[in-house]
Amino acid sequence: MKISFKYISIFFLIILGMNMTLVSCTSDLDVTPKDDDEFLSDSFFQDPDSYKQVLAKLYAGLYVGGNDGDGKADIAGIGGDFSSYLRLLFVCQEFTTDEAVIAWADGTLPTLNTQTWSPNNEFLYGTFSRAFYEISLANEFLRQTTDEKLTARGVDTGLKTDIAYFRAEARFLRAFSYANLMDLFGNVPITTENDPVGFFYPEQKTRAEVFAYVESELKDLDAGLVASKANEYGRIDKTAAKFLLAKIYLNAKVYIGTEKYNEAAALCTDIINNSGYTFANVPYRYLFSADNNRNGAQSEFIFPIVSDGNAIRATGGGMSFILHASIGGSMDAAQYGMNGGWQGIRTRREFVANFGNPTSSFDFYQTKNKNLSNNTGILVNKDGQTFDSNDRNETQTGYNANNTYVFNFVTGKITLNGVEVAAPTAFNNAPVSLGTQQIWGDKRLSAYTPGQTLDIANIGTFTNGYAVTKFTNLNSDGSAAQRNDIPDTDFPVFRLSDAMLMYAECAVRGASGTDMTTAVGYVNMLRNRAQASTISSVNMNLNFILDERGRELFWECHRRTDLIRFGKFSGADKIWQWKGGTEDGSATASFRDLMPIPAKTIQANPTLEQNTGY
Repeated sequence: MKISFKYISIFFLIILGMNMTLVSCTSDLDVTPKDDDEFLSDSFFQDPDSYKQVLAKLYAGLYVGGNDGDGKADIAGIGGDFSSYLRLLFVCQEFTTDEAVIAWADGTLPTLNTQTWSPNNEFLYGTFSRAFYEISLANEFLRQTTDEKLTARGVDTGLKTDIAYFRAEARFLRAFSYANLMDLFGNVPITTENDPVGFFYPEQKTRAEVFAYVESELKDLDAGLVASKANEYGRIDKTAAKFLLAKIYLNAKVYIGTEKYNEAAALCTDIINNSGYTFANVPYRYLFSADNNRNGAQSEFIFPIVSDGNAIRATGGGMSFILHASIGGSMDAAQYGMNGGWQGIRTRREFVANFGNPTSSFDFYQTKNKNLSNNTGILVNKDGQTFDSNDRNETQTGYNANNTYVFNFVTGKITLNGVEVAAPTAFNNAPVSLGTQQIWGDKRLSAYTPGQTLDIANIGTFTNGYAVTKFTNLNSDGSAAQRNDIPDTDFPVFRLSDAMLMYAECAVRGASGTDMTTAVGYVNMLRNRAQASTISSVNMNLNFILDERGRELFWECHRRTDLIRFGKFSGADKIWQWKGGTEDGSATASFRDLMPIPAKTIQANPTLEQNTGY
C-alpha cells in the first residue's frame, strides 16, 4: 500500500534536504516490511532521493506511529498515537516507578501504575512491536544499500559516500531499539539485514547475546558515523554511539552479570572532554522549553527526538502526549502553551520528597485587566510575596495573540510586548484565587500544586498527586510556540548532564580512572544551575547518586532502568504509593525487573520462551 507521510515527517525531510512520499506495509503478526514492487524495492530506490527519505522515516518513527501523523499506522492493529515510540518508552520507564502515575483506565494501562502487569498488557505489546518495526525498517534499508546494489543502480560516488553515513545512522537506530528491548524484555530475537525477508521464526537470543551484539555494533559504528557535532541537529554522530555504549556498560551487571563501570567511566570521560558537546549554562527550564533547539540548551543535546508543531502531525504521540496528559485540574493549559489538558499524568509523593520540603509558597490569583488590552489574563501575586525572577515568570497569552504579559514577582513589574512597565495597582475584575503554589529551593522541581493533593488516594483522580510542569510548549522567554496543539519542544534522549552523572556514579562505585573531586564538580555544576545547595565528597554515596539522577533526569525515560540498577525497582528496598497495588505501597516480586514477552508475540512466534515468573 502506498502512503504519503509528508505531514508527519516533513520536518525530518527538511533537515535531510528533501520532501517525498514513502510506502509502508505490515501485518498484524509480522512487522517486517514487505519487499514488494512498491515498498523499499529495487524500483523504489531508482530515485536517488529515496535513500534520505527512508532515513527520514527511521527518525520520524521515534516520534510518530504512522505515515500521516497518528493516522495510517505503521503496525496493523495498533493506532499511530498508541504506538508512538517515545510515548510507549515514557509509559514503560515512568509509570512503573515513583516518578509518574496516570489516571486513565484504558485497557491494561492501570497495571503499569501498580507493577501488576501481565503478558497480555497491550502497551507492552505495542512497545515490543514498535521497536521491532524500527529494526525491520532499518534492516530493509541496509539490504537495499549494499555496494553491489548501489553500483547496479548507477549511484554516483558522492551519493555513495552519503549513503555510507546513512547506513551507519540506520545501524545506530537499530542498536538503540535492541538496547531498549534488552533492557525491558531481556531475551529477544535478533534479526539483521542478513536474514531472509518473509515469514520465518527468528531465533530468540539470551540477554547476554543481545548485549554482545549491541556492544559490537556500537564499537564498529565509531568508524562509520560522522564526527562528533558534524551532523545536522537531530541526527546521530559518533558521540551518540559512545553514549549508548556507556549506558549499556553502566547497566552491564544487570544485563550480563559482569560489572563494566571502568569502561563506562572511560567513555563518559571522553564524551565530556572531547566530544564538543558542552554543559548548557542556562536556567534548567530552558532545556525543556519549546525553543530548546536554539536557546542554548541544545549545546548538551547529544541525541534529541525532534518536535515541530507545524511539520509533525502527531496529536497523540510523542511530546503531544507528554504535555497534554500532564495538564488538568485547575491548570490553565495556555500557561504551558497548549490548547487543553487530558487529565492524566502526575507524580507521586515519594518523588516530591526527593526534593525536600518547599522553601516558600505564595498564593496564585488570576485576573483580567481591561486597562491593559483586550481582557488579557495575567497571573499575579496579590500579596506581593517574592518569586525568583531567574527561574519562573508566569505568562498568559491565551486571550490575545498579539500581546504577551509577564509578571515578575521580584520587581513587581509587567513586561508588555518586551517593554517593562509598572504593574497595575487596581483591576477591573476582582482576582480569583487559584490556590497556594509551593516553591522548592531546587529549581528542577516544577510542580503545579494548587488544588492538587500530595497523596494519591485515587489514581483515577487527576487532582490526586502534584502535576509536573517540567516540559512546556512556551519559548524560554515566555512567548508562544508555533501552535498550541502540537508542541515544538524537543525530547532529550541523551544529554551531556547524564554523562556527568554516569561518571559520578562510576566514581562512587570505584571505577578506575575516575576522580572524586572531578565527580563532585560535575554534580555541583548541575546543582548550581538548579540553584540547589552544593555538596561535597561526604555526600557522594549510591543513595545520593540515585536521588540526584531523579532530580536531574526525571521524566526523561531513565527511572525504571536506574531503579533496577540500584536494586530498588521491585522488592521492599524502595516503596512508593500504589507500588504493588496498595495505596501506601508494598513489595513486588523480583521477576518484575523484566517485562514479560507479550502473549501476542509468542502466539505469532511459538518458539519464543516466556520470562520467568509470567
